[in-house]
Amino acid sequence: MIKQKLVFRGFLFSMIVFSLYACNKGPIKPDLTGITVEVEVKHFEQDLFNIDTNNTAAELDRLMQDYPAFSDIYFGQLFPVFDSVLFPEGPTDIINGFLSDSMVLVMYERSQELYKGLSGNAFEEAFKYFKYYFPDRQVPDITTFVSEYTVSNFIYSENSLAVGLDFFLGADYPYLLLNAGNPNFSNYLSQHYNKDYIVRNTLYPLIDDMNAEKADRKLIDYMLDNGKELYILDALLPELSDTVIHQYSKEKMDWVAANESNIYAHLIDQELLYSTLWQDFRKLVDHSPNASGMPAEAPGRTANYIGYRMVDAYMRNNPETSFEDLLKLNDAQEFLARSKYRPSR
Repeated sequence: MIKQKLVFRGFLFSMIVFSLYACNKGPIKPDLTGITVEVEVKHFEQDLFNIDTNNTAAELDRLMQDYPAFSDIYFGQLFPVFDSVLFPEGPTDIINGFLSDSMVLVMYERSQELYKGLSGNAFEEAFKYFKYYFPDRQVPDITTFVSEYTVSNFIYSENSLAVGLDFFLGADYPYLLLNAGNPNFSNYLSQHYNKDYIVRNTLYPLIDDMNAEKADRKLIDYMLDNGKELYILDALLPELSDTVIHQYSKEKMDWVAANESNIYAHLIDQELLYSTLWQDFRKLVDHSPNASGMPAEAPGRTANYIGYRMVDAYMRNNPETSFEDLLKLNDAQEFLARSKYRPSR
């Protein structure tokens, strides 16, 4: 259990520390000369919303032929219109009702205002870096969709990425009015539902899929796995701000950077690094508006930030390590020793 009484030694907000951090972090930007990529973006939502609803059954057959792998997931898991138990009225009536629903139409129209012309160009630079760091891997294709807020991004088939545009409609979109009790629409999450995050969040499932998890899951394992993914995202999107990479507001980003040594000291003092009790450290690695046992200003996922800094230290002290090799490293004790990690003070 997390101890209720604790001391955050020297927990002072230091912008000097943050300034030093901001000038010296993350992978060095490589030269992409000679690297070319082609990124295909397919708009499933446009093809779905433009079907002839006088001939819905045939149109659905055509759509599933055009998007075979994606349709299996969309109509099998996200919107299972062929499930006779869930939808005894059958797929035709359900699809027609979905496409004519006023709130769904507002969602779709907003997605098209923002992303109708979304093309591979938006992802090209990131995938050039991907090809540089992972030369033997294939550049994925991308499928956009809307599903009335079921999921934002996922990887499917062999090497395809899916983007739920309804999770990128802007912080001013009235998500809470749609379902005030849905935790996905909490302010600390929905503030990031905008176009700044669309490339970052599209890449995330790809990196996560490449980063195999261990069966034995201690806090330090989560920290290093999540730290690797943040580090690689940072490398693929070097022009993107830290706030977007880490999904923090500027205030929260400044706070974790300035208090790095105190956060690390807390993890050690509370004997959390090697804990396997998920309930004791969930908020330190999973989305949460705050971090248990820390000052009120501390955001959730603070341990992920420390994991990122550990990975940064490792790569600086072991520059021969490729990203493929980095993803295979799973001995936390050896990783920490070789990283020579020392938190900023």
